[in-house]
Amino acid sequence: MKIVEMKEVTKKFDKTIAVDRLTLSIEKGQIFGLLGPNGAGKSTAISILCGLIKKTSGDISIFGETSESGGLMIKSKIGLVPQEIALYNELSAVENVKFFAGLYGLRGAELDRAANEALSFVGLADKKRARPETFSGGMKRRLNIACAIAHRPELIIMDEPTVGIDPQSRNYILRSIKQLNENGATIIYTSHYMEEVEEICDYIAIIDNGKVIAEGTEDQLISLVTDVLEMEIIVSEDASSVKELITNVSGVQDVTWNGTNSLHITSSSEVNTLNAILAILLEHKIGVLEVNQEKLNLETVFLNLTGRKLRD
Repeated sequence: MKIVEMKEVTKKFDKTIAVDRLTLSIEKGQIFGLLGPNGAGKSTAISILCGLIKKTSGDISIFGETSESGGLMIKSKIGLVPQEIALYNELSAVENVKFFAGLYGLRGAELDRAANEALSFVGLADKKRARPETFSGGMKRRLNIACAIAHRPELIIMDEPTVGIDPQSRNYILRSIKQLNENGATIIYTSHYMEEVEEICDYIAIIDNGKVIAEGTEDQLISLVTDVLEMEIIVSEDASSVKELITNVSGVQDVTWNGTNSLHITSSSEVNTLNAILAILLEHKIGVLEVNQEKLNLETVFLNLTGRKLRD
């Protein structure tokens, strides 16, 4: 069953096309990853789905209803975790959750129960009377999620919910997302952390310049760029001085120096770049300790398809 269908959806801001004939289909029960560099159109597409802004053209169906005819019903079934934390510092944690859950019609004992359950789910039950201004960044992110899920939405949209938080909070949130999915929610997830998408998403769409340029499971996406090789070269000296020289080698697509002892190189499999790279290192008297060819991953796919890193 398809929860979301977007067909040829376009959004223009004056002369700028933020979303360009975007077509997406999201199945019930998926954790659907939406990836794209900054400015690719992800947040605009999410805002259109949530009814926060109007599309310029195209068709949208959510829960089997068009976005025009099923407005209130659709919104009642969606929970949005925005990229920017949306909380009221003058209210306590539980009051924040009750405020947002109340917007969906929850009242009385049902509202109390829903707010307490949501806070327990995100591990903040013992902080229910505290104000968000006293919370760490990770706790605020978790409270943001509680506000979005208290009304038990069928579709939860998470726009970079782990930005700027500590690893412990990030792991907690990722586990929570898996649990929400196991409980029956469909998730749309955007992130600047490729490893998160690899860990939790079972279907991924890569968006650039406002349109989908590739989609599928992680394995399906990797199969699109089998002509790309990744290698790590462990060296004995600082190799930052030769990074640009290696970048200019024919067939090399990207070079990263980790600042201590290794070069990470992405190159075309159709060109033998290793000999030229080793010659540069030898010429500059940089000792090579080890050469490892790495397994292709989603980061490689993304870089190959967009020509940009996810954080660009």
